[in-house]
Amino acid sequence: KGKRKRERERGGGGGRERERERERRERERERERERERRERERERERERERERERERERERERERERGREREREREREREREGRKRGIERERERYRERGRDREKERERERERERERERERERERERERERGRERERVRERERVRERQRER
Repeated sequence: KGKRKRERERGGGGGRERERERERRERERERERERERRERERERERERERERERERERERERERERGREREREREREREREGRKRGIERERERYRERGRDREKERERERERERERERERERERERERERGRERERVRERERVRERQRER
């Protein structure tokens, strides 16, 4: 019997056996690589997820910042509005005082006109009395002349 033949018999077809062993190890390594690849893939996926989470967090932060900014803007707006209203009220009071002074002057002028009319009536009465005296004297003279006759 030859050497190879003996080996094959002893090893129960050692060549094929080794072949299968090699294939098994090959598949094993393949699965290992596959598992590692999936693991890395999942890791990258988790990393991307964390990145997206951070991005969302930053977005929320920006949103809050914008909210605070709007709040500050409204605060400034109220501040300006308040000042404007204050000035407006001040002006209104000023105008009110102006109107009061105007009314006061108007009343003063009215009183002045009233006094003027009063004086006018007084003068009129004075003239009337003058005319009355004149008529009395006239009658006096008429009687005087009649007596002379």
